[in-house]
Amino acid sequence: MATATIADTPYAPTHPEIRDAVRALCLKFDGAYWRKLDRERGYPTEFVKALTEAGWLSILIPEEYGGAGLGISAASAVLEEIHRAGCNAAACHAQMYIMGTVLRHGSKDQKQRYLPKIASGEMRLQAFGVTEPSSGTDTLSLRTTAVKKNNSTYIVNGQKVWTSRAEHSDLMLLLARTTPKDQQAKAKRTEGLSVFLVDMRETLNKGLTIRSIRTMMNHNSTEVFFDNMEVPAENLIGEEGQGFRYILSGMNAERVLIASESIGDGRWFIEKAVNYAKERKLFGRPIGQNQGVQYPIARAYTQIEAADLMVRKAAALFEAGVNAGAEANIAKMLASEAAWACAEMCVQTHGGFGFAEEYDIERKFREARLYTVAPISTNMVLNFVAEHVLGLPRSY
Repeated sequence: MATATIADTPYAPTHPEIRDAVRALCLKFDGAYWRKLDRERGYPTEFVKALTEAGWLSILIPEEYGGAGLGISAASAVLEEIHRAGCNAAACHAQMYIMGTVLRHGSKDQKQRYLPKIASGEMRLQAFGVTEPSSGTDTLSLRTTAVKKNNSTYIVNGQKVWTSRAEHSDLMLLLARTTPKDQQAKAKRTEGLSVFLVDMRETLNKGLTIRSIRTMMNHNSTEVFFDNMEVPAENLIGEEGQGFRYILSGMNAERVLIASESIGDGRWFIEKAVNYAKERKLFGRPIGQNQGVQYPIARAYTQIEAADLMVRKAAALFEAGVNAGAEANIAKMLASEAAWACAEMCVQTHGGFGFAEEYDIERKFREARLYTVAPISTNMVLNFVAEHVLGLPRSY
């Protein structure tokens, strides 16, 4: 039942020098910038370009390929500060955890061909094609197929949904079925899926169609359709049939990084609420003098601080090479729920002004709500903890 621990590395480093530099960059992209994009459902091209040129999006790529070669705690610091500054890293955060699959399981040729261009910004790896309309989080039931036509090509047919940033990415990491499910041994239910690196510059409108999905927040979500799309066999990552394992190996990193964004959101909401409670006066006194206003802010602060400790623990374990599945999932759940509690508190503190666009709270309110559902919902995290940590019978 016990989760993994390391006595001499209980928490990941906080990287204050990285935080200061990222926050300075974010000051150039104020609330007006994000409000305009939110109204238009636009992509923050200038913001992503600035992050890329500063080297923050290549922080996990080894130095030999043009990156900084740092660990996940450094990447977490980058994403947390982006959100703490009132910005949104959703337009580019996937690059950090998607390319881990290439790093861990790609061939030497694939790494040399793609990673330097990703690090420099010449190519964007932002799209992650996994979820499907019929299977959702039941990844092992996905239906998109990749059939080997000859020794040099796979033919892909199917559909993916919630493939964010596909319209603004050059490359897509795609999970597809290479072994029909009815031919798959039950004992090897996790096999039969394979991972491909799809160059969308070559396949768009040549078997690949992208359609945008308008959502309650500006997340650049899309659905993608594959109609006899050709993918070179050399773009297969690792071994055929082992793709699910490759994808899983990157999910702990995804959980930690998303959790870091939620911590940043929570701290943004707290700062906004504290400042407003000090300045706003009613009945001749600051509203922050009232315990009815103080207590929700203080409670939100305790929630976000506690969640942050779990995020740092998960990051430390991940960097030490320990299986941090439980910690990463718990961190993501606690951080997202704490951020949502902070969002609720911030709106309540501001009253009617919390709904006004100019305060940025309603935008961040919508953005923070996403992470209690995606990339994995709270209920799925609880399923994981129940089965894999507590040893309870599998529920699905």
